Amino acid sequence: MKKEFQYFNIFKRGITILAFACFVCLGLMTTQLSAHSENPKDGELHFPDYKQWPTFIKGVQKPNMVRDIFVNPTGAKTKRGSAFSEGSTLVMEIYKATMDGDTKVKGDLAKVYVMQKGKDWGKNAPKGLGNGDWIYSAFSPDGKPIKVDYNKCRGCHMPLKEEKDFVHRYDEYFDKRGH
Repeated sequence: MKKEFQYFNIFKRGITILAFACFVCLGLMTTQLSAHSENPKDGELHFPDYKQWPTFIKGVQKPNMVRDIFVNPTGAKTKRGSAFSEGSTLVMEIYKATMDGDTKVKGDLAKVYVMQKGKDWGKNAPKGLGNGDWIYSAFSPDGKPIKVDYNKCRGCHMPLKEEKDFVHRYDEYFDKRGH
């Protein structure tokens, strides 16, 4: 009986240590997640799984590129004249442009830009470059972060102001959607 009691105490101690280790790991993971999600800065977004999202606009022609833009389901609920809600995410695929005769066509995917909106995320914007609560990140075609000058992203979106919620092609999107 004494030996069984000893095994029980060892088992109980092992369970206690395991529970404590799980508690510590869970606490560390929660701290890391909340630190990231409270007020991330440009370049700190995660690469989203966006391939099944609704299309925002496709085939945007630029001199040396073609852009396809997607919106997450949260952003797709936005109504014309309203700002996008917290949690809205826009993803822009940037393709190299190639010529097929006289026609410009999408070539290889060059990079992916992401803009996401969160509560008070605009607090981290550089002075004079606030775009509401939107922040930006850039990725290689395989989803790895790349370094870009996010001030250029912010400067490009600045002229749109709050009436377009700093989103390019806002009107075109709602015109195509019909509401």
